[in-house]
Amino acid sequence: MGITLSKGQKIDLTKTNPGLVKAVIGLGWDTNKYSGGREFDLDASAFLVDAGNRCQNDHDFIFYNNLQHPSGAVVHTGDNRTGEGEGDDEQLIVDFSKIPAYVDRIGITVTIHEADLRNQNFGQVSNAFVRLADEATGQELLRFDLGEDFSIETAVVFCELYKHGGDWKFSAVGSGFSGGLAALCRNYGLEV
Repeated sequence: MGITLSKGQKIDLTKTNPGLVKAVIGLGWDTNKYSGGREFDLDASAFLVDAGNRCQNDHDFIFYNNLQHPSGAVVHTGDNRTGEGEGDDEQLIVDFSKIPAYVDRIGITVTIHEADLRNQNFGQVSNAFVRLADEATGQELLRFDLGEDFSIETAVVFCELYKHGGDWKFSAVGSGFSGGLAALCRNYGLEV
């Protein structure tokens, strides 16, 4: 069992885990069943950003229509459209040895697909979490449970991985956005 983090907490990844090359970032959630009868489809994404907090191009945005960064640094394992079952609903694999030099931070986000159309928001989502495990050993190194802090938001930055000196750290962010994926893209410097 790894370390459980609170919102705003930061923890070292690569310095304290020198063998960590590839990390599995597992994201999970449950949706409230009284959601008006429409299915929920939550989507994990990763934004690889430079020191100015901007994606340099569209390839730096990893999501269900772009599952792998050209460098191989981040791979999305695929879209789960229902979120049913225990454990991770979606996963991203981060290979620290392949992250391009210009990437300063990786924002890990979850959005609700067609949230406005379906009249859905993160107030109807519970038990949301992000966990990070060593891919080589399967050992969970840390976990952040987001709690029930959201109401009208349709997008949430779950966590960020960021470079500090030569090492990578993990920040438990848990901040919500209204405006869904488009708002997140604008936040990370992409044209929508």
